[in-house]
Amino acid sequence: MLILNRTQIVSLLPQVDLIGSLEQGFVDYSQGKCIVPPVGELLLERGEVHIKYGCIRDERFYVIKIASGFYQNPQLGLASSNGLMQLFEQKTGQLAAILLDEGLLTDVRTAVAGAVCAKYLAPKDVDCIGIIGTGTQAKLQAEYVSSIVGCRTIRVWGRNQQNVVEYQRQLEGLGFCVLIADSVQQLCHDSRLIITTTPSSEPIIKAEWIKPGTHITAVGSDTTEKQELDSQLLAKADLLIADSKEQCQHRGEIAKAFSGNHIRMEEVSELGEVIAKGMGRAEDEHITIADLTGVAVQDIKIAESIFLAAQG
Repeated sequence: MLILNRTQIVSLLPQVDLIGSLEQGFVDYSQGKCIVPPVGELLLERGEVHIKYGCIRDERFYVIKIASGFYQNPQLGLASSNGLMQLFEQKTGQLAAILLDEGLLTDVRTAVAGAVCAKYLAPKDVDCIGIIGTGTQAKLQAEYVSSIVGCRTIRVWGRNQQNVVEYQRQLEGLGFCVLIADSVQQLCHDSRLIITTTPSSEPIIKAEWIKPGTHITAVGSDTTEKQELDSQLLAKADLLIADSKEQCQHRGEIAKAFSGNHIRMEEVSELGEVIAKGMGRAEDEHITIADLTGVAVQDIKIAESIFLAAQG
């Protein structure tokens, strides 16, 4: 059995084709090749714990992942994310590897999914990436999405001004130009590619703020209680994408809009379908939205990739 710690995993990440691997995972999922049970969830007073697990039929491994988010941890000098992944042999149930990633791989695979969405749905010419939020995911989305759209200018908004300034300092240290938005409305006005990364339980973006030709990837709303986008905005979208239609019917932005009768699930396409058919952005003026609630096939693919890279 292989055990890898976070430091070892970090050193292996550059050896892995994360974009290609996750794209194939989303396609496999949409083509019905995966077994992915409903998410296990523990909502605590100060945090949340998610258990995601599954496999791709006829492949080598199944994966069980535990990931947590305790959003007040930074005030204690601790990371807000934690967790681990376990790989088991499908044929025998033998434990092949434990990846003690401390939540890193969950953060990375979410950011990579954001990059995949940008690859297929972002406008042709992106001169500014709007990011709402200042945490780990906000940083990783900037890094991975910028590598796809070729833009190093970030416009950021966050509720805590001190965190916004720190975000600006860190990203500028990585070679980004970071502009601080005075409001979410200003960010929406100035950005045609927007990524939301907060644990908000109330809509942050209003429908009337979004201009034609904008793509939004909603990352933060991954439970039944969270919401970052006005449901009217989803009704306004020309193309609405779910990472998992089944899962998004019960959690995330799509679930909120569906339960409020703003959209029909028949209007929603799945990310794996977009990739397989090369659907993408049909018109420059279209508004497109991707709702990412996190699917176990992402964990399967990234865990498998790290394991195989460690094996040489």
